[in-house]
Amino acid sequence: MIKKFTCNNGVRIVLENIPHVRSVAIGVWIGTGSRNETKENNGVSHFLEHMFFKGTKTRSAREIAESFDSIGGQVNAFTSKEYTCYYAKVLDDHSNYALEVLADMFFNSTFDEEELNKEKNVVYEEIKMYEDTPDDIVHDLLSRATYKDHSLGYPILGTEETLSAFNGDSLRQYMRETYTPENVVVSVAGNIDDSFIKEIENYFGSFESTATPQETIVPSFHSDKLTRKKDTEQAHLCLGYEGLPVGHQDIYSLIVLNNVLGGSMSSRLFQEVREQRGLAYSVYSYHSSYKDGGMLTVYGGTGSQQLNVLYETIQNTLLTLMDKGITTKELQNSKEQIKGNLMLSLESTNSRMSRNGKNELLLKQHRTLDEILENINEVTEETVNELGRKLFNTAPSVSLVSPDGELPPSLS
Repeated sequence: MIKKFTCNNGVRIVLENIPHVRSVAIGVWIGTGSRNETKENNGVSHFLEHMFFKGTKTRSAREIAESFDSIGGQVNAFTSKEYTCYYAKVLDDHSNYALEVLADMFFNSTFDEEELNKEKNVVYEEIKMYEDTPDDIVHDLLSRATYKDHSLGYPILGTEETLSAFNGDSLRQYMRETYTPENVVVSVAGNIDDSFIKEIENYFGSFESTATPQETIVPSFHSDKLTRKKDTEQAHLCLGYEGLPVGHQDIYSLIVLNNVLGGSMSSRLFQEVREQRGLAYSVYSYHSSYKDGGMLTVYGGTGSQQLNVLYETIQNTLLTLMDKGITTKELQNSKEQIKGNLMLSLESTNSRMSRNGKNELLLKQHRTLDEILENINEVTEETVNELGRKLFNTAPSVSLVSPDGELPPSLS
């Protein structure tokens, strides 16, 4: 059962007791990511995440790492478009200690200038590693084509130029503006009782902020095309279609639609592009939901000489899906797969912690398992087909990374 508690300062705590396990997952979720940045400070959310591991007033970077290694625990963090998360998974005996270290990182990081400069070099290398991965670059390129100058189109890592300008003062200023109590959720799942809520409140329940809430600009979807010439073995193609925001009433119909299109090995794209035609090793689709928008992305990578055939095959697959819709068998298989993935995820304390943290941060509500299963069961062929016709009946945004940077004739 999920317990919710709101501290006097606005920090929200979500706790799910799972008594049959011996682990505890603790996540500190902050509702800020690359979407909350400007062109000048793009990448600051991600860099701040790195610097939280580089030393506090009482612990060095090495001591932070040893804090979790010495108890057989795990600690990590990640940054997305709309949120940042710092999390740890430990044996239940060490839950109080893990919480203390995470709180120390959150409140007492020093952003030492020497450590800061070293970590800039680390992130420079991360950016270079990303640049060597064209099947990653093409997705960032699609975001830029789709959202143009809106911050949802910014890369999460930032750029070497913006990164070079960061210092301790700019990091602390960004924290003051975005790491506000009402923007923080602490999610816990595992073998832990309700008394742990008080422990969290002791650390996170008293800090304050005078920052005013940030206004978010609703993104506009643009059917633009962006290409990049890069010395690669393959051409990497992405098509983007306007999707649905988090919590939309049709989100489960979209999950089924995506699963049928390119979300599994039995999907139409996988079977047609890879199994039947042998055009690609990697072909898939996925949906990204944001607070006030979303995008369904189709990706395929193939040799440059086959790029036009790949695009035409993808397009024909979409047209057939729009024209004839999904089958009863596809609907049932997708529902069972979604249910199976949901049930299997419940066996992981990390997954439960993440699910509860995101739900609280983005939706401020927690549906029971029975409610979710009911939502899935209510999806029909009609709701999926209607949504498919609506989504795919518009021109997509397009991105391409290839040796010549030239779109196929049918897309030009």
